[in-house]
Amino acid sequence: MEWSLRELRVFATAVDTGSFTDAASALHTSQAAVSRTIAALERQVGERVLRRTPRGCAPTPTGHQLLPAVRRLLAEADRFGEFVRSRHGVLRLGYAWAALGAHTTQLQRGWDADHPARELHLIRHNTPTAGLGEGACDVAILRRPADERRFDSVIVGLERRLVAFASDDPAWSRRRQLTMAEVAERTVIIDSRTGSTGAELWAGSAQTPRFAESSDVDEWLSAIAAGHGVGTTAEATAFHHPRPGVTFRPIKDGPRVPVRLAWWRDDPPAGLGELIDAVTRLYAA
Repeated sequence: MEWSLRELRVFATAVDTGSFTDAASALHTSQAAVSRTIAALERQVGERVLRRTPRGCAPTPTGHQLLPAVRRLLAEADRFGEFVRSRHGVLRLGYAWAALGAHTTQLQRGWDADHPARELHLIRHNTPTAGLGEGACDVAILRRPADERRFDSVIVGLERRLVAFASDDPAWSRRRQLTMAEVAERTVIIDSRTGSTGAELWAGSAQTPRFAESSDVDEWLSAIAAGHGVGTTAEATAFHHPRPGVTFRPIKDGPRVPVRLAWWRDDPPAGLGELIDAVTRLYAA
């Protein structure tokens, strides 16, 4: 059986209006077209779904049984159609830990003013590609290199690297900045899937820290607040995730964190160029 959505819609409309004539008017077609469409549906079903009445038409017992499922299918089709239409007017921007720090609100407000026909939706997705690989977003904010086999990317800015530690840390609580060597003396808590910290930051140094894994930014912050270790991160994290009991300070010799925008190599989304320009201007200001 391969009935069409049109056949189902004509059937539901005929039931709702009570006649082929009124259904034709509601669907902007002819009464003859409605009759042919209902006849085609009945051939597919193998039974009559509508009976003629003195005042128009009414569902047969089979029609009554089919009607709830028909309405569900039409509702799903309408939702799908609305989704497809809305996709042309939305650009989804994904991030894993932090979006663009202090620039996030500036981007959103500026985009709303400059691009009224295309909404910018920010989506947090804790995966290595910030939702890009999973189809959850069109463009992703990444602070680690993208897989060049699948994605194109561009660096739109650089952020300071900060160290996060427990606010009551007896050795660091009064410090205004620290060094990579001092961080290496501690246990460093990392998220190796989505974070920007790894052993390569201390390549060639006299000491490499001991690492402990966390699964997301909330677990990372909780472990640091409890004094289980320290962490290094881009400054956007301090803006997006302030936490009582956790202090962020600059690492004076810490390498800057590149901020990338990434997208599918074979499917650059509409509005990509405008987004790259807008974010680049914010980091350059």
